[in-house]
Amino acid sequence: MSLDTSKLPAIDADELHPIDVRALAGPGDPGHPPRILVLYGSLRERSYSRFLAEEAGRLLEALGCEVRTFDPTDLPLPDEANAEHPKVVMLRELAMWSEGMVWVSPERHGAMTAVMKAQIDWLPLALGGVRPTQGKTLAVMEVSGGSQSFNAVNQLRILGRWMRMVTIPNQSSVPKAFNEFDDTGRMRASPLYQRVVDVCEELTKFTLMVRGRSEYLTARYSERVESAEALSARVNQST
Repeated sequence: MSLDTSKLPAIDADELHPIDVRALAGPGDPGHPPRILVLYGSLRERSYSRFLAEEAGRLLEALGCEVRTFDPTDLPLPDEANAEHPKVVMLRELAMWSEGMVWVSPERHGAMTAVMKAQIDWLPLALGGVRPTQGKTLAVMEVSGGSQSFNAVNQLRILGRWMRMVTIPNQSSVPKAFNEFDDTGRMRASPLYQRVVDVCEELTKFTLMVRGRSEYLTARYSERVESAEALSARVNQST
């Protein structure tokens, strides 16, 4: 079975292979297409991080994923508004819906952008007794205006670990991004584009491997002990 690559003019259709779901999915796999949330870190009209995020979204859809991309426009700064702000609610609902994420940031002053960090800061470690990011997969990418750098993706990896996510080994860093996208915002065929395809393939595979096993993979001794102690304290309260 071949994949629909009609929206991917830079792809070599013969070499983009279908994902073998049976080789990856666990007994608890829910069966629906992998659910991927894409975040990007720029509000510019001609935003290369958005272009890269959209390119990743098209590739993930061709590989069989369901993709939703969050537009950070009008998202308030953390602590500037409460969690009932419509954009915050939307972001958190998408995080709960997702089984994996792609984070794409420009590198600015040697770091991720404030727009990128604000989105991650609005995602809590726990929400209504559920951890919206724990055990979910993550791919990290960056764009830069100069020579190739890995500062932003390295920072995103640290945040992914902090959010208890399974960050895949592969990553993408696109230097001199103004040379890599055409006037319509599509990424040109190049070794850099091939690396983006690698990341999307790997994220899809890891998401299929992890999602049906996430609850078991993230079960922790320390939390089981803590829960037992809390239960004991409640049951054995003095009168």
